[in-house]
Amino acid sequence: MRVLAAVDKFKGTATAAQVAAAIGHACWELGHECVELPVADGGEGTLEALGGPNRTSTVAGPLGDLVEAQWRYHRGTAVIEMARASGLSLVGGAAGNDAMAASTTGTGELIDQALDLGATKIVVCLGGSATTDGGLGCVRAITSPHRLRAVQLLVACDVQTLFVDAASVFAPQKGASAAQVDMLRGRLTRLAQMYQEQYGIDVTDIPGTGAAGGLAGGLVALGGRLQPGFDLVADELDLHDQIVQSELVVTGEGFLDEQSFAGKVVGGVQEMCLAAERPVAAVVGDSLPAVRDRIRHRSLAADHGLDRAMREPLWCIEQSAGALLRETLSS
Repeated sequence: MRVLAAVDKFKGTATAAQVAAAIGHACWELGHECVELPVADGGEGTLEALGGPNRTSTVAGPLGDLVEAQWRYHRGTAVIEMARASGLSLVGGAAGNDAMAASTTGTGELIDQALDLGATKIVVCLGGSATTDGGLGCVRAITSPHRLRAVQLLVACDVQTLFVDAASVFAPQKGASAAQVDMLRGRLTRLAQMYQEQYGIDVTDIPGTGAAGGLAGGLVALGGRLQPGFDLVADELDLHDQIVQSELVVTGEGFLDEQSFAGKVVGGVQEMCLAAERPVAAVVGDSLPAVRDRIRHRSLAADHGLDRAMREPLWCIEQSAGALLRETLSS
């Protein structure tokens, strides 16, 4: 039987590639073919799912210090995870951040380098940002923004937050005080006016432009197209065709909850399988009782205990995947 392992990472314990490989080994042990396909939802892990980094550039970090940012460029397509240049983790989290000063300059520098290399498609993955600069640092770092007119600029975005609302929705998570949130909101309002004047795009009413502290809005002003992260990744990986060619699809992620079925990998794969009339099941780290009936699955915590699942995730994934395969095929 041909099994497709289309899985997300188990955050903090295993990458998507490692999860897929563990499921693949379980398939092999039972005599089945397995296609291992790491998937992501447009945030952390998307660069790995789309081929992994093959370049490292020194760019400005969120607070101006130089950082080494990995990204990908292959056959005219660039894949950039903004968190690797402008992420909150680069400054040690909210406690180490300066919410007013944090800038997306480094992300713009990566886009600029991609343009210099002749990129015809640029995929920018949002999420994990330290910034609420409305993308101004990024926009200013692109030396000739008009070059983007000839480029397909895709922006992976999984929120519906409006541009100006980025201040109140996201800035507190990045260390902003109540007074700073008010100042950032005013700054975003003025910035939206500037984008309207310079680029003829009103970003204020477009859902999703508040993503990554408004970076999404800055990229939209430059001609970028917002796209749900999972859909973008699925298109790039030809996931639909892979599902159609398989007899069983195994998906998975670290924690199964309501959000798993709202733009995340498990829910997205399940929807595609239903449309393609292919059976689907999941291996997860743990699951909320409220969603346990929404997809057939095995939980590492239930099968092996949470402590062992954290200590030996790959062994546990392989064992649970084997049990899942046996029960799915016997039903």
